Amino acid sequence: MSGLDPEDFAPLRALAHRMLDDVFDRAERMGEGPVWQAMPEDARQAFRQDLPQQGQTAEALYGQFLEQIRPYSNGNPHPGFMGWVQGAGTPVGILAELLAASLNDNCGGRDHAAIEVERQVIRWASEMVGMPADSSGCLVTGSSLANFIGIITASRAVDPSMRQHGVSGRRLVGYAAETAHGCVSRAFDLAGLGSDALRLIPVDELYRMDDQALAARIREDRAAGFHPFIIIGTAGSVDCGAVDPLEALADIAQAEKCWFHVDGAFGAFARLSPEHAIMLDGIERADSLALDFHKWGQVPYDAGCVLVRDRAAHAQAFAQSLSYLTRADRGLAGNAPWPCDFGPDLSRGFRALKVWMTLAHYGASRMGEMVAECCDVARYLAERVEGDERYLLMAPVALNIVCFTLVDFGDEAIDELVKDLHESGVAAPSTTRIEGRLVIRAATVNHRTTRATIDAMLEQIALLGEKYAQ
Repeated sequence: MSGLDPEDFAPLRALAHRMLDDVFDRAERMGEGPVWQAMPEDARQAFRQDLPQQGQTAEALYGQFLEQIRPYSNGNPHPGFMGWVQGAGTPVGILAELLAASLNDNCGGRDHAAIEVERQVIRWASEMVGMPADSSGCLVTGSSLANFIGIITASRAVDPSMRQHGVSGRRLVGYAAETAHGCVSRAFDLAGLGSDALRLIPVDELYRMDDQALAARIREDRAAGFHPFIIIGTAGSVDCGAVDPLEALADIAQAEKCWFHVDGAFGAFARLSPEHAIMLDGIERADSLALDFHKWGQVPYDAGCVLVRDRAAHAQAFAQSLSYLTRADRGLAGNAPWPCDFGPDLSRGFRALKVWMTLAHYGASRMGEMVAECCDVARYLAERVEGDERYLLMAPVALNIVCFTLVDFGDEAIDELVKDLHESGVAAPSTTRIEGRLVIRAATVNHRTTRATIDAMLEQIALLGEKYAQ
């Protein structure tokens, strides 16, 4: 036998059909059973074995998947999953992953259809947020990397020689709200700027960056000899979904000659909803933008995206000329520039297919309706919280995140209650801190979550609350 293909594809084909049936049987019944359940020790031990010297049949491996992997998954496709900000995926996304794996394309570059699909997706993303149609961009693992690429591009726009000589004592500083995602600070660290170079600006009563405080801090930094180079706005904060005043931030960036970057990891998709799009006015003025199709876009993990208005500045920050990556005017080595010219990855999977199939299948209008439905469910939760004397709403609900707590419950009680709620299998919200207080955080990102899901969660919380009140 040579190679790794089976001599007879018939048994594997039959198993594949069975797998596909199982996958869609589960999708049809999504919502039955627990959101999440703890992995028992015997299942954990099954993945602490030595490297196998002899192979197993595909049937045996699938059996192990059914017994020891699928029951203990993260749970984000389930309607009761409201933790963090994680999309639920779709049936068409499952098929797209299958098709992409069958091609096994390396999308670092070269002249093949997958590259054109990714370029189409970048144009659609630019259109969605209102950035120019010729903006550059690429698909990445997620907004952590997308924000990193935006910050790197902005710093290299200050001085391209930084690629060769490093920061070299330059006193570059940037600005973001104190509620900005932690990946922004980490990006400053990884970029060699140092996390202290990120100035965290206070927020107002709606948890949006205070633009007056921003302007004042920039003046102070300039007077102290620092070089402000980037302002980072957030469209959908990780804590409560707040949207910074993007128009005001864009005005300040323009006046101060700073790069304007927007972290729109999940909130950028509100631009598809006519009802909510106005909240993001100013996002179209971004010099660069991060967003995640695998969040509110419902694309299977992973599918992040970075957009950059200035294609030349983007390429200037990442492109390389290497003998083994020579571009040709025709043949497989043609079709430059390549995605590897716009980010750090050379080996890249065909992420664009699942994004393209999702957007093409549902269309922008239906995706916008889905966003509005999620926000409607969040408003319902907020209304129920405000109408019940047992609860306190802890932050304004801008989009789809509701932060609340139980009256007279301290941090320890909330922490234990949420863990009990997870283990009940009814719902899986997360926690965060609002004004120093640990609270329940329910993010309605899942297109399957309904008002009935909210009712079930609150009923279970009430039962658990009685337990801790005794």
